[in-house]
Amino acid sequence: MRVAFGVLGPVAAWAESGDGPDEAVRGAALALRGPRHRAVLARLVIARRRVVPVARLVEDLWPERPGNDGAGPGHSPAPPADPVGTLRTFVAALRRTLEPDRPPRAPARLLVTEGPGYALRAAPDTVDAWRFEQAVTEAAGLLPKDVLALLQRALGWWRGPAYAEFADQPWARTERSRLAELRLHAVERRAEARLSLGLAAEAAADLDAHAAEHPWREDAWRLLALALYRSGRQGDALAVLRRARALLVEQLGVDPGPGLHALEADILRQDDDRLDPGAGGAERVWAEATAAYDRTVPTGARARLESTVTLLRGLAVTGGDGLRSARRHRLAAVSAAEELGDPHLCARVIGAYDVPAVWTRLDDPAQAAQVVAAAERTLTALPPGPAEEALRARLLATIALETRGADVGGANVGGGRGGGGRGAQAARLAQEAARRLDDPVLLAFALNATFMQTFQRAGLAPERDAIGAELVELSARHGLFTSEVLGRLIRLQAACARGDFGAADEHAAAADRLAERHELPLVGVFTRWYGALRLAETGTFEAAEAAYGDAAAELTGAGMPGLERGLLPLALLCLRLRHGRDLLVLARTDADWGPYAPWVRPLLLLAEDRRPEAAAALRGAPAPPHDLLYEAMWTLTARAALALDSPPAARRAHAELLPAAGELAGAASGLLSLGPVDSHLRDLAAALRTP
Repeated sequence: MRVAFGVLGPVAAWAESGDGPDEAVRGAALALRGPRHRAVLARLVIARRRVVPVARLVEDLWPERPGNDGAGPGHSPAPPADPVGTLRTFVAALRRTLEPDRPPRAPARLLVTEGPGYALRAAPDTVDAWRFEQAVTEAAGLLPKDVLALLQRALGWWRGPAYAEFADQPWARTERSRLAELRLHAVERRAEARLSLGLAAEAAADLDAHAAEHPWREDAWRLLALALYRSGRQGDALAVLRRARALLVEQLGVDPGPGLHALEADILRQDDDRLDPGAGGAERVWAEATAAYDRTVPTGARARLESTVTLLRGLAVTGGDGLRSARRHRLAAVSAAEELGDPHLCARVIGAYDVPAVWTRLDDPAQAAQVVAAAERTLTALPPGPAEEALRARLLATIALETRGADVGGANVGGGRGGGGRGAQAARLAQEAARRLDDPVLLAFALNATFMQTFQRAGLAPERDAIGAELVELSARHGLFTSEVLGRLIRLQAACARGDFGAADEHAAAADRLAERHELPLVGVFTRWYGALRLAETGTFEAAEAAYGDAAAELTGAGMPGLERGLLPLALLCLRLRHGRDLLVLARTDADWGPYAPWVRPLLLLAEDRRPEAAAALRGAPAPPHDLLYEAMWTLTARAALALDSPPAARRAHAELLPAAGELAGAASGLLSLGPVDSHLRDLAAALRTP
């Protein structure tokens, strides 16, 4: 049974009878029993799949208030004698309601116990508030007719004020306000779409009540006056602007902003070029340009493939569905280009996708392997000569990027050391060609490829910092803002490795400014995780734990499974090790450890006092991949080797970590930290009785 949750109104849950979010596919409402059961569910929905500690839930359900005797409206009932036990009873009842077919003693899949508390692992499309937020975000990039259809549907999901029965609860206040503001924004964007489509009368009817109910929203008054003017009601439009001015001055004590003043002046002048420009702004330009392209460029023309890749580059940096779609369509474009049998075209299609990449674990390894194979075939097919040098360099940079994180180490934690590979060679050749050609765009691409190949051993953060510094300088000179963001993030990681949080703060702030100016939402994912790492090193355990939960919420749905999977539990485990906390709470969860499981498992088994199994897991653990978490995985191996008194694993861990002496273990990722490498090296040396 798939469960849908509703918080845009009274808190509710339904058994879904279809795939969509609308009323038509809802099944029977699920009985959520008493108000405290609904409060627990609401509080977990607000946490957006993050863990809410038991102590926080208890505090929110039964806040301590002076004189609170449980009487009167707005008062919370007095806490029970055993609030934790009562909370567990509520959770058990909710689990029975949400997963009625779950076998006895089988782990819950929806309302899970994890670490110090509970989390609701609802899919993003099963909570009406999350769907609504996604719809408003998607609408920003659509044409007016699609905006109108999407927002009309999304606004229909509201059944009343958000979290209606918890209006007086402090834990719901911020989220209620945020959702209410988002709804008002959606109403106004829907009106703008109607105006763009020539539906001024419909927009005016909708906006009249909206502006009256929310007189402080100048955008509502502006849109209403504009809708009235375009409906041929110039006098009413001017009357609305006068009414807006009076309300703003009398009720809020402020004068109307420049937007309303300019609109009034335009109406008085009857400046139709400004007041009714047709489809309007960017939407009109996009619609006219794409229509002209469709008319002019024949279907099946090779130019369409190259234009498609250019669009996909822009789509990829939007994150979420945009990034997933870009990856999917990119592979289709490469396949289509190969079918045409033109190596020059194929090289352009493959090499044009120079989307900056800062994370070293691939989101889709199988697809990356297909792209690399196509690039290698195209390199072989290209004729030799200087005219093709730039194309070859782009293919080489693509190969280096798409082989990121390739293992160049030994077979397991007791094996030997490996060397470089095709990716490193391709990156070097691409960079040499870019410098010969004096091509800054190509050089930025090649430097990104080189960065991805600087993980042959631990302690290479200084080399990566030099790459980041060159990217920042090169990009600033040539206006390559996405590459400048990449350089800032690389330098942030390097600053974290050496524990220089002042420098890291500067790079994070610069990256955020660029992201805001150029609409690059994925940047915030990395800077938010950096903020959690900083707290892990400089703040309290509780503050860092909460920050990691917030950062994980930012990552959910960002379209980067290679980064997302297993990262939150790994970060929490490292945080507990860093602060000397027990790992048992993590060992007893059903967390998905993703690709990090082999190096985490020995420690989790030790936490449960299962030493023989832990020793076997340590012996069987492979050598960590050469990526941004290389030092972190070796440090986890070191801790397990010390606890299990395993000289072979300890000796290998010491050798691998030694080049990173003076750094913070794992912090080169910009995501998490296990403290100074030096302290782990001292412990290993003492156990091995070596200097």
